[in-house]
Amino acid sequence: MSLEGQLLDQKSLRAVTGKTADWNEIAKDCIAFANATGGRLLLGVEEGQDAPPAGQHIPADLPDTVRRKLAERTVNVTVLPDVVTAPNGGQYIELRVPRSLAVASTTDGRYFLRVADQSKPVTGDDVMRLASERSALPWETQTTLHVPRGEVDGGKSDKLLRALRASDRVKASVKEKSDDELLEHYQLAQGQSLTNLGVLCLGRQHHRAQLTTAPVIQFIKYDEHGQKVNKLVWDDHTQSPTELIEAVWLEVPDFRERYELPDGLYRQNVPAFDEIVVRELLVNALVHRPYTQRGDIFLNLHPDRLEVVNPGPLPLGVTPQNVLHTTVRRNEHLARLFHDLKLMEREGSGFDKIFEVLLSQGRPAPELIETHDRVQVTVRRRILKPEVIDFIAKADQTYQLTQRERIALGLLAQHDALTARELATTLELPSVEALQPWLKRLLDWHLVQSAGRTQATRYFVDPGLLRSLKFTGETTLKRIEPHRLAALVLEDLRRYPESAISDIHKRVGGEIHPKQVKRALEELIERGAVRFEGNYRWRRYWAVA
Repeated sequence: MSLEGQLLDQKSLRAVTGKTADWNEIAKDCIAFANATGGRLLLGVEEGQDAPPAGQHIPADLPDTVRRKLAERTVNVTVLPDVVTAPNGGQYIELRVPRSLAVASTTDGRYFLRVADQSKPVTGDDVMRLASERSALPWETQTTLHVPRGEVDGGKSDKLLRALRASDRVKASVKEKSDDELLEHYQLAQGQSLTNLGVLCLGRQHHRAQLTTAPVIQFIKYDEHGQKVNKLVWDDHTQSPTELIEAVWLEVPDFRERYELPDGLYRQNVPAFDEIVVRELLVNALVHRPYTQRGDIFLNLHPDRLEVVNPGPLPLGVTPQNVLHTTVRRNEHLARLFHDLKLMEREGSGFDKIFEVLLSQGRPAPELIETHDRVQVTVRRRILKPEVIDFIAKADQTYQLTQRERIALGLLAQHDALTARELATTLELPSVEALQPWLKRLLDWHLVQSAGRTQATRYFVDPGLLRSLKFTGETTLKRIEPHRLAALVLEDLRRYPESAISDIHKRVGGEIHPKQVKRALEELIERGAVRFEGNYRWRRYWAVA
């Protein structure tokens, strides 16, 4: 049994039986699944468990009761309950909820959408977005152009079918299908016609141009004064989305520029823009764009950064704040095709990979901006700390770090030290408690050290490990211990009595967090070592002789 997530939720049997039954909550989850990509609700399996209680029995009339109660509370929702017996003998109801063809809601007009492992309400303008994004037939499977199967581009079709049959992500039973069956399996054709997805991937040039929303990519290079110095355009519709990725990477010479960094007696070559990052950005732009909306994809190359601008907002349920942890596929069948061709990770880990690669190369994390009509991702060219590259590589070689651990370690190595709250905010986590899977093993291995408690806990890379890996970072006071900071503040006040806290902060170390200085002063006042006069910004401090 899987863990709860985008396609699965678990509820105790008490949620649908007796006085504890909460039918409105069950209806909310079913509506959320129906408005997303469908899902399963396991009734009788407690949250966090992988099996029902041993010996649990499902009353014979309960599946019909579930179907009736939910039908009374929902609109455009289909539920398919089945009683399943687990290996331990316990029974539970597997409630399958298919994706609805129309917008699903409660009978009193409330809307919900499944985002990661939560069923979130849809309100305001997002209701209109939900309705517009959920036509009766997805854009990919429509056959509005009525292009016959025989009009496919033979070269593109043969190349795609060979790639699918060679992929280890395609099941053996699927590879055994005939060419026509394989096209139908991937929704590239229906009956005697190509679908819009089929025209996009296999059609001839003039058919692809007739789609009107077939992707067009523009690469524009700017100098340090913001003036255009080069432009490349892929707008002739001769290439499918899979071919566009390769064409852009090969035809833009700037993507293959490299830095030379000193590495002892040798020189280390580091790409100006990593191939993995560029390809992931292109895949995200092509797979997650709304194909019902016109607009070109722009690659704007500035001396210090690359901006990838995609038409349309993020898929409903995804925001710049939760992009690391949320998976919503706008074009389900195109995403499946890209996944099986090994061009992307279907689980939504593409942005995580961009984070990992950039941070492991000593670069800042990507910046994501969303407006009403476009999404912009910015990656920086400059390497903030070249020494981080060697550090992360050697640490990974020694400890076989997970992707999350490499991201967290890269962040801490770049910032010297971060509080729990700062780290949770940077990683887009809902609370500091969610940091555990990112840091637990790093702390156990003493790769990362901590000081302080709760949200004020400061995490930093172990100095001993940095020395052993020849990590030559600058000396910093961010990791200073509280008692040493208090002694430093007291000595400062003996030399400069009647000081404001801002002046103390500047003198003892501007890199120290202001709240640490404030806590040190409060501790000294409580001990009677420091006194003050005035309030707020007029407060001044003296050391007590």
